[in-house]
Amino acid sequence: MPKTTPWLWFDTQAEEAAEFYVSIFPNSKITDTTRYGSGGPRPAGSAMTVSFSLDGQDYVGLNGGPEFTFSEAISFQIACQDQAEVDAFWAALSAGGEEGPCGWLKDRYGVSWQVVPVALGELLGDPDPGRAQRATQAMMQMTKIDLAALRRAADES
Repeated sequence: MPKTTPWLWFDTQAEEAAEFYVSIFPNSKITDTTRYGSGGPRPAGSAMTVSFSLDGQDYVGLNGGPEFTFSEAISFQIACQDQAEVDAFWAALSAGGEEGPCGWLKDRYGVSWQVVPVALGELLGDPDPGRAQRATQAMMQMTKIDLAALRRAADES
């Protein structure tokens, strides 16, 4: 199957955003930057595209102008191994952004992220419908996901 690469449309912040993202995710780097020439729609020398990799997933940021903005219709999920990872990604990505419900946030550039522990899927899909329902109800009351609180809620009878 051909590989897909998400492209993110920024006004002018693609290079700044790529630097921000690679500073947060392990094993990440900026792989290429193309710049506008003198005949382009943006100032000569400014970044046009910034290619970067976040722990093996390739992305491209495009400085395309203010015509389009991000919405929650597209988000990137971070499957965290434990609460410490949830806390670290949440703190870094929500700084200067906006916290949302159920583990969702918008970063300072308006990009939506879902910061969730892997165990969330196990709790919400628990074969015991009562446990799954209690975990779901607890999650619906959260901004940042609290794994210990979800487990306590699931275990209540």
